Amino acid sequence: MFDLLITGGTVVDGLGGSPRQADVGIIGSTITAVGDLSGSAAVKTIDATSKLVTPGWVDVHTHYDGQVTWDEVLAPSSNHGVTTIVTGNCGVGFAPAAPDRHEWLIALMEGVEDIPGTALAEGMTWGWESFPQYLDNLDARHWTIDVGTQISHGAVRAYVMGDRGARNEPATAADIVAMAEIVEEALRAGALGFSTSRTLAHRAADGEPVPGTFAMADELFGIGKALAAIGEGVYEVAPLGTAGEDVPGMLEEVSWMAKLSTEIGRPVTYALLQVDGDPEAWRTMVERSLKANADGAFLRPQIAARPTGLLSGHFTTYSLFDLVPAYIELKARGLSDEALVSELQKPEVRRAIVEWEPTTKEDEARVHGALHSTFLLGSPPNYEPKAEDCLAGLAERAGRSAFDLAYDACLAERGHGLLYIPILNYSLRNLDHVAQMLEYDEVISGLADGGAHVGTICDASLPTYLLTHWVRDREGKKLSIEAAVKKQTYDTAQLYGLSDRGRIAEGALADLNVIDFAELEILSPRVVADLPAGGRRLLQDAKGYDVTIKSGVVTFDGGQPTGERPGALLRGSR
Repeated sequence: MFDLLITGGTVVDGLGGSPRQADVGIIGSTITAVGDLSGSAAVKTIDATSKLVTPGWVDVHTHYDGQVTWDEVLAPSSNHGVTTIVTGNCGVGFAPAAPDRHEWLIALMEGVEDIPGTALAEGMTWGWESFPQYLDNLDARHWTIDVGTQISHGAVRAYVMGDRGARNEPATAADIVAMAEIVEEALRAGALGFSTSRTLAHRAADGEPVPGTFAMADELFGIGKALAAIGEGVYEVAPLGTAGEDVPGMLEEVSWMAKLSTEIGRPVTYALLQVDGDPEAWRTMVERSLKANADGAFLRPQIAARPTGLLSGHFTTYSLFDLVPAYIELKARGLSDEALVSELQKPEVRRAIVEWEPTTKEDEARVHGALHSTFLLGSPPNYEPKAEDCLAGLAERAGRSAFDLAYDACLAERGHGLLYIPILNYSLRNLDHVAQMLEYDEVISGLADGGAHVGTICDASLPTYLLTHWVRDREGKKLSIEAAVKKQTYDTAQLYGLSDRGRIAEGALADLNVIDFAELEILSPRVVADLPAGGRRLLQDAKGYDVTIKSGVVTFDGGQPTGERPGALLRGSR
């Protein structure tokens, strides 16, 4: 008898096989049968007729490092069929942590990942110093999803070098040995890898670049030897130029990453986005990576399937109206949400804001740029808007001012309406380059950043977007359903050595989604104040996920959490 039986669904197995009708039988936490199981008995049966049955999504780029200590649900990722996450990306994390470094580590995470420091300070329950102790602390917790983590360069550097490390001073030979020992200790305890950041866009709350940003080859390779020593772990990199700050430097990054991967015999995955300074630089990066792989390296460019875009509204970190004196004065009054919206609805307040005109050339340029790069987000959200549908274009066609249009949009949803500003990965105002990126087997789908940038970006819905936009709705080149599922299940799981999941097959972990594909839809992001200390964050739901199953246990039913918490800490590859 099965503990759980899913019948009549269209199975997309995660391995790239063609969709097929099959039943899935589960005993305990394991898939024990796939095929025609008619007549089989089960404790619980889920009718998946006319529905897709997929593996649970494996999201390898999140920043829930602090949130995992107080939050068992781990939204918004868990709302989108994600059953496994990897944290500790981009060189920031919370272990190792000297007792006098807690506030500094919080400020580092706040600056780099836009997570309110007050929420981290109140929500986190520090009970560790070393990385193994951090894992022990997490091991006592349970969530809706499995959690794996990496050890971060920033935390390691500051722990070993103190202020010298925090200020990005060069590491000595002794420093490098000490850092490598800590990283090896973490890997042996169960860290899934090591992460570092070299982009100048990643800065602490005080403006200091992430420790490790300017690390020399001896440091980067010396730490990499820890991975080689035990033959485990992924080396994750946010390269120089990721945010477009140094295109020539970005193009050179592949050289050292390829050499590192070859020397240590471990995978190196790095963030890859289209940048305005050279919209074709991504192609050079991929081609150089493929050549390096042919020569013995193991490079995996990690891409986002839509633009990295800011959300602008009255309750987000950034607002289109932040330059307007009347708006600045209104926000400075510290009104409640309801009172602020009430004021914004007054005709005289509206006039003072929408009729404002910049008085300096600098402000003129900023407003002109903003109005040509800002779009109505819409419902469902449109993450591939056309260039002519920017605020300036819409206003010209409607015979209205762009600020007037934006004002109406932000007052929608009781004052919680949002605008969309693509800042990366959208240089040519389309996603044709992403279509090309996704064709490469070596390219990993990631960069959803769940848990991060909580006041400006909400991209944790990227796994759902691969199905709704790239398989079903997009005008132009699309993905097959089997390719889209494989990209975010088997491929991501294999990269991190999580070979027990990411596929629907006998013996695999029973992490599954039952999806009403025709009804699958990403809902509009919304700002809520549910973080510790009343901190705000953006959340985003979806409809169409009928059931999400983690380790054989139903964790979401009809899009709502069931209260079950089968998710656990992942220690090392499996």
